[in-house]
Amino acid sequence: AGSLMTTKLSQPQSTLAKSLTSTSTNAPYFKALESTEIPPYMTNCPSNGLCSRLPPDCMTCNTNYSCIYGKTATFDCKVKPHVHCVDENNHEQENFTINMTCQFCWQLATSDYVCTNSTNCMTVSCPRQRYNATCTVRDHIHCLGNRVFPKMLYCNWTGGYKWSTALALSITLGGFGADRFYLGQWREGLGKLFSFGGLGIWTLIDVLLIGVGYVGPADGSLYI
Repeated sequence: AGSLMTTKLSQPQSTLAKSLTSTSTNAPYFKALESTEIPPYMTNCPSNGLCSRLPPDCMTCNTNYSCIYGKTATFDCKVKPHVHCVDENNHEQENFTINMTCQFCWQLATSDYVCTNSTNCMTVSCPRQRYNATCTVRDHIHCLGNRVFPKMLYCNWTGGYKWSTALALSITLGGFGADRFYLGQWREGLGKLFSFGGLGIWTLIDVLLIGVGYVGPADGSLYI
């Protein structure tokens, strides 16, 4: 009876020991799974493309802040882990160089970054109102400093000019320059008036330009 009791008691202990052993042997396996997770930046990194054309988030570069502003500078870069790229000869490489203009990100042209829009801008204000925007550099552009930066931008505004009125004047009285006078473009208006709308040719062109919104108010404001 004593040996039978000992056998029954030893079974839970052996089961517990096995579970502990299996847990301890599986721990490195779970750590290995965690280490193979794909980093978030990989979603923007093309595979086996040219290293020199990788987005900035896919590489780490030695920034040279002593470069001459506005001049082309060469920077030594290295791809981040899990990123695969090639050179011009289709050979995979990790270290490479890129050429870019020496300037900070906030000094880029407006076409090189995207900014947030304001939800409380006033369309009619004097002086013209500004708002705080957060701008992000486009993926294919390289620059110095932070790629996300604040900037003061002008609100879209209007001086009260109506597109429908300008188009109606261009169709009916465009030969006398009424459309150009209405938009505040006095020189063009006088030119149309004394040339009888450019013998009709200028009048027809203005109808098309105002119709598509290419010609607007002289003060740069928007139509309402």
